[in-house]
Amino acid sequence: MNYRSSLLALLFLLFSGTLLAQPGIAEMNQATGNLRSTFFSARDATLVLAGLLGICGAVNIYYNWQMGRDKVDLKVAGWFFAAFFMILMGPFLQVLFGI
Repeated sequence: MNYRSSLLALLFLLFSGTLLAQPGIAEMNQATGNLRSTFFSARDATLVLAGLLGICGAVNIYYNWQMGRDKVDLKVAGWFFAAFFMILMGPFLQVLFGI
């Protein structure tokens, strides 16, 4: 029994040294700053992509409407919600990462 407890204490001592080798607060603040600087450009990119998606959808829907194809309203809903999803991705990621 004494052998097991001393072995267990030795294992805890060995593993406690690796726990102290974790990155510090300065490194975490630097990573947060890097994430904040690149995130706003990513949020702007989602808005630009949503605009391009909306323009492509509008052209596609107008073409189908002028050709007399049916079920154009389903395509309108699909393109609208695709652009709406892209617009909402920016704030969602902002809340998710806490920025």
